[in-house]
Amino acid sequence: MLKILFVCTGNICRSPTAEGIMLDLIKKSGLEQELYVESAATTPYHDGDAPDSRSQACALAHGINIANLRSRSIRGDDFADFDLILAMDKRNIADLEYRRPQGDKRYNKAKVELILTYAPEYGTEVPDPYYHNGFDRVFEMIETACKNFVEEYKKRKPI
Repeated sequence: MLKILFVCTGNICRSPTAEGIMLDLIKKSGLEQELYVESAATTPYHDGDAPDSRSQACALAHGINIANLRSRSIRGDDFADFDLILAMDKRNIADLEYRRPQGDKRYNKAKVELILTYAPEYGTEVPDPYYHNGFDRVFEMIETACKNFVEEYKKRKPI
């Protein structure tokens, strides 16, 4: 099973949106036994909080309910437990690499990259909509990246 962790700064806007979109795509594609996803934050400020109400409303407008998700901070073991960590921006990448535990090879398991690696037509970073109210655009960017990831995954998997 491929385990993916989506990460943003607070885990209340971008990364729970990505988790919700990917969970929906996994279910629709019948990949529940092959792909596992969660989301986390690089900061502890919102630990235990539900996604931002604007993120919830945007996702729900697209038929995805993320209200039951709760924010959590990145943990050292995430680098050993997950295969792929998809960050929303370069600051998240820097924060993740700073937090990656050193001295034990098992923490080198997770590959860390930008989510827009899978949707380069949008640039390299998903902007944080918290202060700028770009929730629809952020949803579009993340949805495209997730769809492209699933399509790429299906092409690579053994028959």
